[in-house]
Amino acid sequence: MIEQADMLMLEFEEKMEKSVQSLQREFATIRTGRANPNLLDRIVVEYYGTPTPLKQVASISVPEAQQLYIKPFDKSILKDIEQAINASDLGLPPRNDGVGIRLMLPALTEERRRQLVKEVEKFSENGKVAIRNIRRDANDQMKKLGLAEDIEKGYLDDIQVLTDKYVKKVEELTKEKSDELLTI
Repeated sequence: MIEQADMLMLEFEEKMEKSVQSLQREFATIRTGRANPNLLDRIVVEYYGTPTPLKQVASISVPEAQQLYIKPFDKSILKDIEQAINASDLGLPPRNDGVGIRLMLPALTEERRRQLVKEVEKFSENGKVAIRNIRRDANDQMKKLGLAEDIEKGYLDDIQVLTDKYVKKVEELTKEKSDELLTI
C-alpha cells in the first residue's frame, strides 16, 4: 500500500511539473517587444492538405532584435505561410520578399503591455487551476487506497506541500514574465 502511495506521489509531482512546463511554453508565445521564434509556435500552415506547424516547414531566424525571418524549405508554400500569419492573432503584417517572409515587431505601447500582462495572468490562473485539479485527483486516489488514517493524513499533507510548491513556481514565472513585459 505504501509503495503504491509513494508511486502516486511521484506521478502527481510529475503531472504538476508538466503543468508548469506547459505554462512556460504558453508564456514563450507572448510577445515582449523582442523578436523570438517561439512567437510563431501556434502558427499552423496548410501543407499538402495537412495542417502543419510552421516550424516543421520553415526555418525561423532573428536577423535583428525587432525582426523575424521565415524561410520555407519549399518556396511553393510562401503564400500559405503568409495567409496563416495574416489569419493568426499576432497582428504582424508579413512582408514576402520572394524567398522568405519578414515580420517586423513594432515597439509595444504601454496599453499593449498592460493587455499582455492581463493575458499572462489569465494563463497563470489556468496553470494554478490545473495544479489544483491534480491535487484534487491526488487526494481522491490517496483516500481510495485505504491507508491507516494517520498515514493517509501524512500523504494528504505531502500533496498539499507539493501543490503549494508548484503554485509558488507559477506565481514566480508570472511575475518574471510580467516584469519582462513592463520593462521598456
